[in-house]
Amino acid sequence: MRPARPEDAAAWAEIYNQGIEERQATFETRLRSPEDLAALIERTIVAESDGRVVAWAGITPYSTRDAYAGVGEFSIYVDRAARGGGVGRRLLGELCDFAESLGFHKLTSKIFPENEASLALMRSCGFRDLGIHRRHARLDAEWRDVVVVERLLGDAAR
Repeated sequence: MRPARPEDAAAWAEIYNQGIEERQATFETRLRSPEDLAALIERTIVAESDGRVVAWAGITPYSTRDAYAGVGEFSIYVDRAARGGGVGRRLLGELCDFAESLGFHKLTSKIFPENEASLALMRSCGFRDLGIHRRHARLDAEWRDVVVVERLLGDAAR
């Protein structure tokens, strides 16, 4: 586990594009290039195996409003070939520590209810389900719900 570097962008985009193609992790439909992800590098960490990036997790601010300055929305994606081996759990734990070091007091995410593996990962790492946003957006012309999860960090968690 380590902070993302510019040379990780191709692998990072490839992993993200797997998630886009599978239609179970994001509402995005346009595949991403390494250049598309460059602006996110400062708040992204990666997991390596045998010198190869196999997963990434990144944080974006939840809102531009000052009142929400310590709340981050996160994404985590694991390469198909690396799923089920525990890398996602280790990376998510590291992401929580990384977020706290950046001054975040809460992480939140939205997950498709059908993505049982991601929901299980969240719960195993101390995230709690807050509820369901019904018909949150359309994906391929179909309405999709999302489960909202959160985890408090640092002083907010105590």
